[in-house]
Amino acid sequence: MTAAARDEQSIKDLRDALVALSPDVDLHEAELLSITAHTLSRQLAHDYGVTLFPGFQNFLVNVGAREKGFCAHYTRDIGTRLREFHFKTLELHWGIAYAKLEDENNALVITARGQKFEDGIVLDAWRRAGRLWWSPVKKDYDYEVRRGTGLNHLGAEHSGITAWKEDLQETAWLQASAQRKTKTKRN
Repeated sequence: MTAAARDEQSIKDLRDALVALSPDVDLHEAELLSITAHTLSRQLAHDYGVTLFPGFQNFLVNVGAREKGFCAHYTRDIGTRLREFHFKTLELHWGIAYAKLEDENNALVITARGQKFEDGIVLDAWRRAGRLWWSPVKKDYDYEVRRGTGLNHLGAEHSGITAWKEDLQETAWLQASAQRKTKTKRN
């Protein structure tokens, strides 16, 4: 499956945002990641049988009418594909917002190699039911902490505090193949 025509600008913009993370980020790696994430997001939505909106898909999975379609399914499946590329200038991280709460969301976070999680870019295929949504972690206003509230509410003032946290166990899984490849080259 190829990216939808309306994804073309988003593919270019994500590539450019990834390159802007650091002067060390390879343009070809950024482009490969962007194209893969966009096209795979659409393909997974098709494979999962997504209809309507993400919350409805969650309902269908919960009642057994669909096998997949949770945010963690997208994150795992896209992460599985992206880790096969063994990126040298980009790192894959697993982000989680509002862990174990009703509003929990899982997504990939991409950083330049060695960069802090908070300075990365969120890739969320679930939020728009298979159309890849992305943003710098710190500017994801849908998932920012609001003076004791959950998700952002329209008209609320931005706190600037992200709800995204790194799931270190899942990040270790995402980065395992890249670490093994590096160790093998050194030996």
